[in-house]
Amino acid sequence: MIDEKKYKKKECEISEKKKKKNESIVINNDITIVVVEIRGDKVRLGVEAPKEVPVHRREVFEAIRRNEEISSGDSKSEAGTAE
Repeated sequence: MIDEKKYKKKECEISEKKKKKNESIVINNDITIVVVEIRGDKVRLGVEAPKEVPVHRREVFEAIRRNEEISSGDSKSEAGTAE
């Protein structure tokens, strides 16, 4: 289930769709999400997207973002001490 309160703060649109195996959802004409397999409460999804569109699980995306924030913080502190 999607926590809508969490996403409303970010002003995102939440769209919950019910799909069966091999059915798909198209996003912005060039991204397709396909239900590959359903086993009990686990769902495997396939994502078809252009190579320039990064596709990550949320936990991986958040780790990448944290690392980028840390790196940009290091760059700013290095730039400040170079004077």
